[in-house]
Amino acid sequence: MALSLSPLIRFGTSTWTYEGWQGQVYTRQYAKSTFAQECLGEYCPYQYQGQPLFRSVGIDATFYRPPTANQLRRYLNQIPEDFEMCFKVWEEITIPSYAKQARYGARAGQPNPRFLDAKLFNEFVLAPYREAKFEPHTGPFLFEFQRHGMSVDEFCSRLDTFFLQLPRDFRYSVEVRNPDLLGFSYLQVLSYHGVAHVYNHWSHMPPLAKQHARMQGFPAVFTVLRLLTPLQMSYEAAKMRVEPYTKIVEELPQMRRETVQLVRQAVNEGRRPTCW
Repeated sequence: MALSLSPLIRFGTSTWTYEGWQGQVYTRQYAKSTFAQECLGEYCPYQYQGQPLFRSVGIDATFYRPPTANQLRRYLNQIPEDFEMCFKVWEEITIPSYAKQARYGARAGQPNPRFLDAKLFNEFVLAPYREAKFEPHTGPFLFEFQRHGMSVDEFCSRLDTFFLQLPRDFRYSVEVRNPDLLGFSYLQVLSYHGVAHVYNHWSHMPPLAKQHARMQGFPAVFTVLRLLTPLQMSYEAAKMRVEPYTKIVEELPQMRRETVQLVRQAVNEGRRPTCW
């Protein structure tokens, strides 16, 4: 039976650069040095049961540095007209303090003075998309907030102030890793600004259905689902299990059921779900 999905649904993966997909998703020969740059053009038209499968893809690398306009132009040369890329927002904007990791140098363990800096976001993150004329292919920006010690009130207040200063011609989504943030105050801020909650299947977060129950509804006319790690498993352990990404290691039936339920509800309400 041919794959049949509502046109509201965009399905993809969290990245396209796994070399283990060669021989499965990718059939062309690529030099190791250019694989990540060139295989996007083969990812986009990939078919399942005779139908194109992917209409979206996530990109994690922009968590570490914003893309340049030239980088976005290279993507434009590889993606079809009806395709969206969902970029993770630069960590300089989303981490309240720097982790005690060597890559942060002298800043390790220190507060981040640029946390939720709207001016920085507008000038260093959004500007390249406008310069490259990438807007039609820009999916919801993904603000990933890792676990932190802020109270619900403080986090929601700072989030509210931040989104008040952003332009409305882009879409934004928020992924939290603190389960206690899920509730009325968080929903109220997102709803006011038309920002989506990212339903994330991640480590110590609640299952997708419980996240939705705590949210008591979708806050925006679109939504994002990120199906990442098995619950109660660290990212490091999950990564070790699945490398080198050549086969399905484990099926997660509850995750699949709850994903289908959320996507079906979103479509029935006329919302646009992006799932990867």
